Amino acid sequence: MYNILVAEDEKDIAAAIEIYLKNQNYNVFKAYDGEEAIKLFEREEIQLILMDIMMPKMDGIRATIEIRKTSNVPIIFLSAKSEDTDKIMGLNIGADDYITKPFNPMELLARVNSCLRRYTNYSDKMDADKESIVKIGGIELNDKNKEITVDGEPIKTTPLEYKILYFFMKNPNQVFSIEEIYEKVWQEPAYNPDTVTVHIRRIREKIEINPREPKYLKVVWGIGYKFEG
Repeated sequence: MYNILVAEDEKDIAAAIEIYLKNQNYNVFKAYDGEEAIKLFEREEIQLILMDIMMPKMDGIRATIEIRKTSNVPIIFLSAKSEDTDKIMGLNIGADDYITKPFNPMELLARVNSCLRRYTNYSDKMDADKESIVKIGGIELNDKNKEITVDGEPIKTTPLEYKILYFFMKNPNQVFSIEEIYEKVWQEPAYNPDTVTVHIRRIREKIEINPREPKYLKVVWGIGYKFEG
């Protein structure tokens, strides 16, 4: 049984989410502010977090920053429609996805199930015929150890950033639209293709000498992105 942390200060919403998740046989822990969420996360073995942005004491953005210092646990943001800037900020600091309130319970469960499928089998869900080490230019990706180096220096990525980079490096010089990238990496229909752009920007900041003039991960205007090899 997977443990899911619901960090939501509106208790009626938290209670409703708990019902949806328990009906799917998930175990639920609830926190009503960011500080309580961090304490619960440190105390319990959590496989996924549903994180509201606006919470007392510590908001979801700051709570996510703290959690990302030590963990790559999947985090899905819960955000109101008026919080577009906060949603983008959340993705920039390490959230994996977001759901806009008010949300459809079936969409919520689909996102949760999708995230857990991606991450619980993170170490062995790549193609069976892959090589362990992929190297393009100064970037080396060791899939056996889930390690990435750039010019010999190790870099840290979230599991989702890793999967995106792995996808590109296994398909060098091919152009993919953001919808194609989402469907290949997320392994689901392109619900939130705009998140791809945010994750690619974060990857560039880690692998490129000058992210504004990338050597590897390049935009193809009007089409999408490609990884030059």
